[in-house]
Amino acid sequence: MAVSVFKSPIRGEYSGNKGMEGKQPTGRRRVFVQTETGCVLGMDLDRCDNAHTVKRRLQLAFNFPTEESSLTFGDMVLKNDLSAVRNDSPLLLTRNFLHRSSSTPCLSPTGKDIQQRDKSGPIEILGHSSQFARTKQLVKDIVKAIKNGVDPIPVHSGLGGAYYFRNSRGESVAIVKPTDEEPFAPNNPKGFVGKALGQPGLKRTVRVGETGFREVAAYLLDYDHFANVPPTALVKITHSVFNVNDGVNGNKPYQKKQVSKIASFQQFIPHDFDASDHGTSSFPVAAVHRIGILDIRILNTDRHAGNLLVRKLDDGAGRFSQVELIPIDHGLCLPESLEDPYFEWIHWPQASIPFSEDELEYIKNLDPIRDSEMLRMELPTIRDACLRVLVLCTIFLKEAASYGLCLAEIGDMMSREFHGGEEEPSELELVCLEARMLIAEREVLSPKTDGGEEEFQFDIDCEEDEFYFTPKLGADNFMNSGPLHFGFGGANGRFQLSKLEESIEEEEEEEESEGEGDGEQKVFAGIRTPPAGVPTISKLSMSLKDSSLGEKFLVAKPERSYLANTSSGHRSANEQLPTSMSFVKLSDMNDEEWVLFLEKFQELLDPAFAKRKSVTVGQRQRQRLGTSCQF
Repeated sequence: MAVSVFKSPIRGEYSGNKGMEGKQPTGRRRVFVQTETGCVLGMDLDRCDNAHTVKRRLQLAFNFPTEESSLTFGDMVLKNDLSAVRNDSPLLLTRNFLHRSSSTPCLSPTGKDIQQRDKSGPIEILGHSSQFARTKQLVKDIVKAIKNGVDPIPVHSGLGGAYYFRNSRGESVAIVKPTDEEPFAPNNPKGFVGKALGQPGLKRTVRVGETGFREVAAYLLDYDHFANVPPTALVKITHSVFNVNDGVNGNKPYQKKQVSKIASFQQFIPHDFDASDHGTSSFPVAAVHRIGILDIRILNTDRHAGNLLVRKLDDGAGRFSQVELIPIDHGLCLPESLEDPYFEWIHWPQASIPFSEDELEYIKNLDPIRDSEMLRMELPTIRDACLRVLVLCTIFLKEAASYGLCLAEIGDMMSREFHGGEEEPSELELVCLEARMLIAEREVLSPKTDGGEEEFQFDIDCEEDEFYFTPKLGADNFMNSGPLHFGFGGANGRFQLSKLEESIEEEEEEEESEGEGDGEQKVFAGIRTPPAGVPTISKLSMSLKDSSLGEKFLVAKPERSYLANTSSGHRSANEQLPTSMSFVKLSDMNDEEWVLFLEKFQELLDPAFAKRKSVTVGQRQRQRLGTSCQF
């Protein structure tokens, strides 16, 4: 099926989208400004306010020099105009230091006038989605309980700060995760500190302080409660239970006082255990499929058994013969570039059962463009790179399901192999790489007239990594064997990434021998090559050698893990987390390239699916790195 493409700016000043034209706020708005060390202040913006007046007011409150700070709104640095900032939007105030340090203590408001103007309630929901109705009722119950002296309870498990908020009966009804208490965030209560908000996090494609809006995105994308994600919202919440560190070591908290945080707020679902404590054979096929469909759409990099809650269902006769699955912890979904997902369900027998008619109909009706516009409206700070990942993965799901692939096959094509100490690109990434090559080939044939330097919106893995340029990823290298194989022979069925480069001489010889054909369109291992007259990827690799286009195909070398402990098998948050390689970036394409890329991507999918179906599924077990993070 054909899927319409997604056009969106990825750099420069915010230009909105068609769905938002004419809807920009012009009157009084309320925003929540958060410093890179976690302090939050609610502010009212007047029609005449601009970035400079806001920063001057913040300087009084935070003792934060205006000339040394930047005010950001998602991808956008606010230079002057604030028309893109909508009501209830979170803004981030950062210091403009080349080497920022998170050892700076959290700055508390000191300007009495500013404090008086912050009329925030104990809990304020950021956003006005109709899906927040349940959350609003929970907020009312919790505020009433707090006034009656029922305080929240810190959650001691996991790496990040989390708190159970209770109702007047003392029952836990919501779990709150402050964005500045995530792993490596400045106010993490468990010693995992060292970075400022907005820097690369536990996974390099998810920045510190940005897991909260991803939790909300997963809920908003779960249309009709299809996958059973609990109601989730982003809130500004004030309480003395929250942690504020006195420096980078995280072991000298301030004296407890009321402190405001931006946090994810999720309904707490009573349950009996999680999937790691229960045999998976009893899990309903439909529940596994529905959670898997969501995980694929959002490229969930952390679907482990611990974040699948299991609740027994009474059949009416006092017996608990059935169970219900509740997926939680979606903070590591929608990365800023293609990552290696972690799907706990990928080898469960339910995942190999074909989709039902209802599930196929649900998938068919998914609209990645509508999804992106909805998220941009409800979560205005979400980055364009995340939306491009959503669009790509939704297209991949829709095309794969229509071709007849089951959930396990789709998840397998998205997952990387880990063999011989090397992480290798997934089948999805290899298709993307070829699509990128075809776009670059077109650019070589039609070079742009302007010689301006290209900017990279997503550059967080350019910070410390070393890079390798691998330009010669020809079509014959992409799909040369079965669907689980992308290379030449070998025990693991994949060619080592370091050997993906073929010599130019060999490619020229192949071209000369193949160029004497009858002019019909050729097919290399299930992927159609361009018709006669269109240069091959082999020629492209030669052209890229001395071209700036080669920068687009950088592959990052993994760095040392953040955590030192290691173990075999399943990797939890308390164990070593290897840094994934970045094989494919989506954010460095301009609008025209993005449209062309999606067109080429969809053209290459049918041959990839055909090759997948031509070989018996389960012919061999895949070896995967499989990382997960329990917060």
